[in-house]
Amino acid sequence: MQPRELQAEQFSDYPPEAKRVVLAHLDALRELPLIFIPSLLREVIDYDFKFPAERFAIDRELASLSGRSQAQRRDQFQAFDRLSISPKLELYDWINQPAQFTEQLSAYLWSTHQLDAFRAAATEYGSRLQSEMPSEPLPARRLGIAVIGQGVTSFDGRLFKNLRGHGTYFNQIKPEHGLDLLLEGIDARSKTYSVPYGHWYVDGGQEANHSALLTCISYRSLEPVRKALLRDVSTEIEKPGMGPEELRTHLARLTPSDLGMTPGGDAVLDRFQLKVLTEGSGTQIFSTTFAQWTAREVLRRAQALTLLVRFAPRQRQRPMNELLSNSQGNSEVDPLGSLIDADMASYYHWINQQRLPGYDRSVFLVWFEGHNEALVVAPTLPRGATSNSALDLGQLLALAIS
Repeated sequence: MQPRELQAEQFSDYPPEAKRVVLAHLDALRELPLIFIPSLLREVIDYDFKFPAERFAIDRELASLSGRSQAQRRDQFQAFDRLSISPKLELYDWINQPAQFTEQLSAYLWSTHQLDAFRAAATEYGSRLQSEMPSEPLPARRLGIAVIGQGVTSFDGRLFKNLRGHGTYFNQIKPEHGLDLLLEGIDARSKTYSVPYGHWYVDGGQEANHSALLTCISYRSLEPVRKALLRDVSTEIEKPGMGPEELRTHLARLTPSDLGMTPGGDAVLDRFQLKVLTEGSGTQIFSTTFAQWTAREVLRRAQALTLLVRFAPRQRQRPMNELLSNSQGNSEVDPLGSLIDADMASYYHWINQQRLPGYDRSVFLVWFEGHNEALVVAPTLPRGATSNSALDLGQLLALAIS
């Protein structure tokens, strides 16, 4: 079926808000190339379960498409129109299964040597869209905090080496009540700048006491869900003909209730947690990977104004079949290896934060938990510098965001 044949009743299985959005822009959707529209519908179909920042982006994109004339839309999509698509894909149910369509489309484009041309067209489209839609001003500087090294009593290595050239290294920090002071600081921000899903606390272990105003995800609280997912994966891979692509399709179809999440909670947050566990590699098994991937997705999708990530010791490496089945129960943890993992993850955290609007005014703080070492990247602090100031974490945070 071609997009020009779209009818309102074909979207009857979409969630309520997604259906409303589609029908409001149906005329514009009918004029889009078949090779492009499923990628857009893949985002729209999950509209009801997306964060406000994502909904805003979808609304702006659809409004932009609807606001163009037919001639303008033809000009905008001429690079996509030059690409071919197989008759098999034309018959695919791309309305109700847009994600599966795009996976098969990628394979087809690769096999027909069109993938580079498609990427170039998509990049040009995205750049043009971004240039026409300037970012909304932030109510405050974006703040990222990484707390690393939980459980490590001493470390002789050099921490924060990838970040030192970008900020100020503090070597006389007072560690007492450090985590509490940081949580109090971001709680104050959440009260001053009330933004839905704008202030996050991600913990790779057991979450500490925190304000209910913070959106919180922790590795420990998701243990029943993680175990249910690993059991499901173990069952699926034993089935004849189950390969990586089939398993990926199966995981994409799982719902929160399939893994025992309680109905009636925060549907947006539940769906986000599900995707962290089903789309992230190792998030089900290693707490450091869970924390790093969750932070990446919180920044990419929710565009958090505040994000504190605390890394906890992960389990030691074991054969993959043992990790999937958890046949040895609770295994030995590796605090020192986890510190090294988290040190690099904090650098990625900063990089991902730099990709968001307002990056030039953003602030990033990383602290070696329980110790006197920290580093701050902020526009008000010098780069590549060292400070001997004796500050507690509350004072350091106040200095960073001042």
